[in-house]
Amino acid sequence: MVRAFYPDFKEVVFKGALDPHTPIAQGWLRASHRKLDDALTRPDRPYHTHDEKQPLNPGEIYELDIEIWPSCISLPKGFRIALSVRGRDYVYPGGADGGLSNMKNKFTGVGPFLHDDPRDRPLEIFGKTVTLHNTEAQKSYVLLPVIPKK
Repeated sequence: MVRAFYPDFKEVVFKGALDPHTPIAQGWLRASHRKLDDALTRPDRPYHTHDEKQPLNPGEIYELDIEIWPSCISLPKGFRIALSVRGRDYVYPGGADGGLSNMKNKFTGVGPFLHDDPRDRPLEIFGKTVTLHNTEAQKSYVLLPVIPKK
């Protein structure tokens, strides 16, 4: 997720479609669904086929292209942006919102989009250590557009 911070490092959150405490932008990808459609993928927008499961093997390194949903935010001078990469959902550090009466979950920064169902995310598969590689051979990067002044 892409997060914003005041100059004093307090997090800036925004009113999302449902959740009142969302970061600038978020993206998710289950690594076993990393297969790309080469015809539809663009440098700024990977297109995953989701047509086959490609399980991971412990100790092997895999390249993942993860789309971060577009956002349009302008931050004042002195504010900071940060990228958080984690194997779990974002949780707003200021506490949960009550949510909506017709939804079972409280809002913690990702609205109703939780990835915590034990039937879909069993700990024996998803409760392991994830390593992000950033070496000469495996360079990690974030592609962010820069909009020039007019």
